[in-house]
Amino acid sequence: MPRPRSEAARRSVLDAMRTAVVAGAYEAVTIEGLAESAGVAKQTIYRWWPSKAAILGEALLEGDLPGADVEVPITDDIRADLHAWFSAMSAGLGSPEGTALARALIAVTATDHELGLALNERLAAPIRAWVAERIDRGQSADEIRPDVDADAIADQLIAMASYAALIGQPLSEDRIDETVTRLLRGIAA
Repeated sequence: MPRPRSEAARRSVLDAMRTAVVAGAYEAVTIEGLAESAGVAKQTIYRWWPSKAAILGEALLEGDLPGADVEVPITDDIRADLHAWFSAMSAGLGSPEGTALARALIAVTATDHELGLALNERLAAPIRAWVAERIDRGQSADEIRPDVDADAIADQLIAMASYAALIGQPLSEDRIDETVTRLLRGIAA
């Protein structure tokens, strides 16, 4: 039976993992390296976590997620709001940190489905909330059809921004403009 975790040692391991992910070095992380960085025995890490992905998942659930902090004020111009949000999200996830995060999330999801869902929800929840509020305001102003599903719109935006992160390239202004134009054409009242 595993002994209770030393909170300081556990945090050291999680901090070492977050540092590696932000540096874009998740693939190079080893349990031995984490143990050395955190000042714990390799066996301790194996006793606490079943895999490198499990350590990453816990580290990301408890720490900051690059790209999860995009905040765009809502104005009276839905086109400008969507463009601003999409530009900020694409830039954040297209950064080296965002690329590392997207790739790490895939690794976690591939090895631990439930943890992957929890991480993706943590990242997606603020996006869904912002999109829902913006769609609701657009519907109240008769700019957006009443049958538009805000979660479906959020999923589309997340998918495009995530793709940009996976390939390590922020979306171009032309691509963002075209996406916003087509999106609005599809949901406008």
